Amino acid sequence: MKNDETKACSSSCGKIKGITCDVKSCEYNDGENECLAGHISVGPTDASCSDETVCVTFRPKTEG
Repeated sequence: MKNDETKACSSSCGKIKGITCDVKSCEYNDGENECLAGHISVGPTDASCSDETVCVTFRPKTEG
């Protein structure tokens, strides 16, 4: 999603209440630290601390 498209749909494209995202390079970050993915997946299942987890939903922003 282009940055202007992200902002245009930030209130209706699946913003997840209570989820913040500091990853500015993620396609789903709305530029205001909110996630627009609609849902997230975090893993792996055998993680024993937060440092061992990763947002599987992450997608790098595309240029253009």
